[in-house]
Amino acid sequence: MTSALDTLRRDFGGDLIEPGDAGYEAAARSRLVAGSPAYVLRPKTVADVQAAVRFASGSGLALSVRGGGHGFAGFGTNDGGIVIDLGALAGVEVVEGAAGVDGGTPAGGSAPVDGGARLVRIGGGATWGPVADALAPHGLAISSGDTKSVGVGGLTLSGGMGWKVRRYGLALDSLVAAQLVTADGAVVTASADEHPDLFWAIRGGGGNFGVVTSFEFVAHPTTRVFFGKVSFPAAEAAVVLQGWADYLRTAPEELTSIANLANPFAGGPEAPVEIHVAFDGDDADAADRALAPIRALGTVVADDVALTAYADVLVEGATPPPGVHVLAHDGLVDRESVAETLAILAEAGTTPGSPSIAVRSLGGAMSRVPGDATAYAHRQAELMVTTFTGGPAPAIEAARPALDALWDRLAPHLHGAYANFLSTADETDVTTVYPEPTYERLAAVKRRYDPSNLFARNHNVRPGRMS
Repeated sequence: MTSALDTLRRDFGGDLIEPGDAGYEAAARSRLVAGSPAYVLRPKTVADVQAAVRFASGSGLALSVRGGGHGFAGFGTNDGGIVIDLGALAGVEVVEGAAGVDGGTPAGGSAPVDGGARLVRIGGGATWGPVADALAPHGLAISSGDTKSVGVGGLTLSGGMGWKVRRYGLALDSLVAAQLVTADGAVVTASADEHPDLFWAIRGGGGNFGVVTSFEFVAHPTTRVFFGKVSFPAAEAAVVLQGWADYLRTAPEELTSIANLANPFAGGPEAPVEIHVAFDGDDADAADRALAPIRALGTVVADDVALTAYADVLVEGATPPPGVHVLAHDGLVDRESVAETLAILAEAGTTPGSPSIAVRSLGGAMSRVPGDATAYAHRQAELMVTTFTGGPAPAIEAARPALDALWDRLAPHLHGAYANFLSTADETDVTTVYPEPTYERLAAVKRRYDPSNLFARNHNVRPGRMS
């Protein structure tokens, strides 16, 4: 290890942080997990990433690769291992003169492309808030997540659901190329023309195949959106949720929506049902027509929808204090199970002691991509259900029985999972995220690019075959 560390110090031009160094505690921590790695490496160049990967490969230590560090499962740190923190690789560049984008379909991209679309190159350690701010002066945006501090890499590699999912699909659907450092330290480009097997795998297969140092996306013309929430009494939850889901099947694809059921505290007032909306564009008449059926779902008790700069739609996402944990589950709902699922959620979401519940509308552009076109396979789901419970470990354990009971009721009506909203990563989670044909294809790519499973701190696809 000493000679390997000496080699690293010689070849690595970034920051190497060890226990006892100034700033170690902050460097060791991901968003939800403190961690105590032996080394935190902060590369400044692609060559630094190569040196870091070679060091990790020969060390025998666990390796975490951190972008935004936002994942619920805490993959962005570890105990006693190595963390490669990509935060310094965060540039955003609008590529001038990129061919095949404006008004066309770039090779390998699966999102629809409007006139005025541009190619954008983004560093592997960027987060979505600064990306949105950098693109705003160009009148551009990417179908991304909904939180500023979420990493571009983690979100994109496992899917990328946000406020443009019905219009432009997942974040990975706007991806046209990526540069990676693979387990042997090589730099490769993955696109429709170069390493197409790897390009397929990184669009949904997570961080299983290497360290992505940069992404190339198609960015779409966007300046402002009508954004906010329309709230209804909790007593109307069942009717509102069902009507909302029915409408979203035929709603304009410019409209994406999330229904939130923030359960009331025991003995407190009933929380409203909140229908959050984002209508892409600044045409007030079109927005009013799109939102009228939502406003007609029940008794509106609050409505704060307003024209907003797209970059301001992304929320800050507060960092939880030390000792706070999050228990998150999610599942996907096909059309035939929508009514039963929403009936269960309407009851649970207004019951004291239940977790907070979010239901995301899907469909639209996302659903038109064939299920085998990328490693994200769950294209026909109409909704995604997510539950969240947060607090100190004793509070999490106290809440677990209610959460487990809810998911036992939901299980017959759900399929699959979205990796980015899971707080666990056992074998059952992995097989839920990836249907067997997808998993086997991912495993074949894994055998080619990471046969020793160096990149294992993720929803891990092993180089062997599914048992």
